[in-house]
Amino acid sequence: MQLDLTTLPYPGSRQPVLARRGVVATSQPLAAQAGLAMLQRGGNAVDAAIAAAVALTVVEPTSNGIGGDLFALVWDGAHLHGLNGSGRAPEALTLERVRQAGHTSMPTRGWLPVTVPGAPAAWRDLHRRFGRLRFSQLFEPAITYAEHGVPIAPVVATSWERAAQVFAANASAEFSGWADTFLINGRPPRAGELWQSRGHARALSLIAESYADDFYNGEIAQALVRFAQRTGGLLTARDLAQHHSTWVAPLSVRYRGYEVWELPPNGQGLAALIALNILEGFTIAQFERETPQSYHLQIEAMKLAFADAQRYIGDPEHVTVPTEQLLAKEYAARRRALIGAQALDPAPGDPIHGGTVYLCTADADGMMVSLIQSNYMGFGSGIVVPGLGIALHNRGAGFSLQPGHPNQLAPGKRPFHTIIPGFLTQDGRAVGPFGVMGGHMQPQGHLQMIVNTIDYGLNPQASLDAPRWYWSAGRDVLLEAGTPAALLEALQQRGHQARISEDRGVFGRGQIIWRLDNGVYVAGSDGRADGCAVGY
Repeated sequence: MQLDLTTLPYPGSRQPVLARRGVVATSQPLAAQAGLAMLQRGGNAVDAAIAAAVALTVVEPTSNGIGGDLFALVWDGAHLHGLNGSGRAPEALTLERVRQAGHTSMPTRGWLPVTVPGAPAAWRDLHRRFGRLRFSQLFEPAITYAEHGVPIAPVVATSWERAAQVFAANASAEFSGWADTFLINGRPPRAGELWQSRGHARALSLIAESYADDFYNGEIAQALVRFAQRTGGLLTARDLAQHHSTWVAPLSVRYRGYEVWELPPNGQGLAALIALNILEGFTIAQFERETPQSYHLQIEAMKLAFADAQRYIGDPEHVTVPTEQLLAKEYAARRRALIGAQALDPAPGDPIHGGTVYLCTADADGMMVSLIQSNYMGFGSGIVVPGLGIALHNRGAGFSLQPGHPNQLAPGKRPFHTIIPGFLTQDGRAVGPFGVMGGHMQPQGHLQMIVNTIDYGLNPQASLDAPRWYWSAGRDVLLEAGTPAALLEALQQRGHQARISEDRGVFGRGQIIWRLDNGVYVAGSDGRADGCAVGY
């Protein structure tokens, strides 16, 4: 891989971080330092990833929490392993129940979209298989911040303010815990202000001491169930006790001599792989990066991939997802043939014919981790377990109520999931982990990071700093501020309903670590967040 490690190609761009013994990249500096501390204590990349992930529930609760889900890819030095840590719908959550409540689509707040949280079990399962330090040791930085207070970073403060406006109108009993936990004197914390949650610290201590069992079978589980019974929730002790993570075989496609890896459904990583398969048939590097030809081909490939992902992805424990057919090169060629000079209105093909925080870590032995966890849509459902600081996610909002759809709501089923970790290899050698958070943006971010790296030779920091595009639906495309006016106009002439967005949050926030042939790590952290990459 040829990377430019010296040029700063974009205004405000930073140099990447280079380190040999270990590196951690997250969206929040204190979480990155928590992970690095574990490496310096003799821990490995998995220890560092867990410590950073747990710390993020305290230092960036606007995007994730104890009550969320987690997905991870782990390179053990020779092989890649995948962990699906997403939870399932409660046994009482049925299609009929949602419709009887007056909904024609899944709601996003309250108890109905709450599925079993998978993050605590995923921390345990990652540690059980790969961890080196004591499990409880990994929780120490997070517990200290929760107990004694953490200064709120600027981007997090902005997200907190937006969330407070959303939840201000929710005065019912099920939402009472949110304000008690996340507001200071009735308002969100400001940038630089200390926020603490002794309930959060207690919950993390119980999880650390019980190897996560307390969350599913102990005091935390009992408190969660009692609150659900009192406020109309559907989660039961049986739902929690039956939860388990799933180790899965990662999926990959070959893109210009590299293998790009994602987790299989119920996540949307398949969309990124489908898009790369389509894009590989175009010699995109013949065009400069900021040209209408390059943007147009990427956007059109992504639109076709999303159409297929949204049509066919479901929980593989309940439905058959035609993964092999969707990733076939012949199918990619048929989809590629649909792309012309003008913007498409995307529709799914027939392959059978013929809401988040992302972090990555690496250690001196070559172990690397790509990890993502989320509560979805900021603070999730808006429901917080009193006295424990646990904000419950709303991943059930990802279900479809359409009869017969692969992603149709059913008890015990996992919903379509937006959070996806990525990984890159070449001929069986690890290049490294990468990811871009942000709901619908995530596969689009993965596509753009791979294109930036492989087709345009950008180093991790430059790749993350580069202007992005975001396709929302139909022909609607948002372009980041700083995109050349001529590029905007040229895309509009091709039929894209393109416009500039000043909201940088739309375009996601990512982290990347690449390993050079000499073993040196090159890392970047997205300037759209508060985070950084740190190493030693």
